[in-house]
Amino acid sequence: MRKSRAREEGQDSKINLTPMLDVVFIMLIFFIVTATFVKEIGLDVNQPEDDKPKTVDPDKKSIVVRITNRDRVIIAQRDVDIRSVRANIERLHAENPEAPVIIQPHPEATTKTIVHIIDSAQQTGAAWSLAAGS
Repeated sequence: MRKSRAREEGQDSKINLTPMLDVVFIMLIFFIVTATFVKEIGLDVNQPEDDKPKTVDPDKKSIVVRITNRDRVIIAQRDVDIRSVRANIERLHAENPEAPVIIQPHPEATTKTIVHIIDSAQQTGAAWSLAAGS
């Protein structure tokens, strides 16, 4: 019995990795071969030249209408009565027909005043936009 134990203890128990390496190598070859046949599908996109950004003409100035927190209306750095806003916008729009009207209300301005200014700008036929107030 002692001899059998000595043989068991003396033998090196090793795991044979050769079959596992063969399998890994075959899988690697399989993935390389199949990867060469993959075609990516895509679209060629040609951007039209009309979509390029246009330069802003310095002569084209905006008509800025500011509304303060106390509902005062300021057009062209001067106070304007709320009843004459439309006339002032029409006058400035007649001087420069391509100038857009930019309305800048203060966050504490009343909605009634903002809506009145928007209505006045729409009635003049000028393009208008509402900017974030400061």
